[in-house]
Amino acid sequence: MVAINNLIKSTRLVVIKIGSALIVDPATGKARAGWMRDLAADVASLRAAGTQVVLISSGSIALGRQHLSLPAGAIKLPEKQAAAAIGQVELAQLWSNALQAHDMRTAQILLAPEDTETRRRHINARTTIQTLLELGFVPVVNENDTVTTYEIRFGDNDRLAARVAGMISADLLILLSDVDGLYTKNPHQSEDADHIPEIAQIDEDIMALGGGANAEFASGGMATKLAAARIATDAGADMVICKGSAARPVAALLDGARYSLFHRRTSPKKARKNWIAGALDPKGQIVVDKGAQSALLKGKSLLPVGILRLSGQFDRGDLVQIINAEGVELGHGLAGYATAEAEKIKGQKSQAIETLLGYEGRAELIHADDLVLRGDLTDN
Repeated sequence: MVAINNLIKSTRLVVIKIGSALIVDPATGKARAGWMRDLAADVASLRAAGTQVVLISSGSIALGRQHLSLPAGAIKLPEKQAAAAIGQVELAQLWSNALQAHDMRTAQILLAPEDTETRRRHINARTTIQTLLELGFVPVVNENDTVTTYEIRFGDNDRLAARVAGMISADLLILLSDVDGLYTKNPHQSEDADHIPEIAQIDEDIMALGGGANAEFASGGMATKLAAARIATDAGADMVICKGSAARPVAALLDGARYSLFHRRTSPKKARKNWIAGALDPKGQIVVDKGAQSALLKGKSLLPVGILRLSGQFDRGDLVQIINAEGVELGHGLAGYATAEAEKIKGQKSQAIETLLGYEGRAELIHADDLVLRGDLTDN
């Protein structure tokens, strides 16, 4: 059995998902501010050990419905969106206060499904989160419930957390739940339910163990967590389900609390290369000089100064083919600029981008994280 301590301590980037029932006390409808401060202590400990942390937090609708005096149970979509608009303000303030108590700053990010799936928006969201982490902030992510509809929702924050983990190439996803892992039966209903500590492969037998939601404020049960596990492990992240009600759930996990671990199917790096390679139809070509070719082969980004010429029409986030001056394909990548902008900055140093475009753009035409060179997909 994998030692969870070693797994967490070796993690470069972890995503932690917190459900509504942990944020809001179902009995009172009030926020559990003390519990949030305790979890913030866990975040501080992880960061002190060199691990970056992104939080996926439910709770906006549960908080907002109290201000609207909405009855318990299901509510209509317009009421849910209104509750989210009100509750999101309170939720952001609660996390700001909790993290500030441990000398950390936070930033709020609201996502819709297409923000993680459409390549252009995926790049924007990924870059924003990465920049916040580099600047020392703890991003707190939630679904943008104020504008989404049932037809275009993630449906639950378990799957949102898995999508975000894949998008930012996280090593580990921790789902804080009302149960301490996966069981052969619903442990709330069956005394003979057996705990499953490790899951190497998520097959149909494992998926069949999913159940319904157990809490009034929760939108997902074990079935959604298993769906999230498939997404996360395919994206290169290990995933842990553990009980979140402890005062410091991550510390409790390190101290021996029970959990279920779903093993990743690939590495985050290879998963991202596969995702990029999944766009089979390049929208254009970029011809690079020998200096750029050498840099690319060393794992560097493609800078404008190394570009000889462009062809085709592409937008930011589109797949483009990269070739050398002799016409040999070097690989594929996701463009950081549209064709018209790329034409203006090709052959120029990155310092000139602001002058040429009229705004301070990114230094790279294609970031190293968004490049797949020939032969990359055979690497680990």
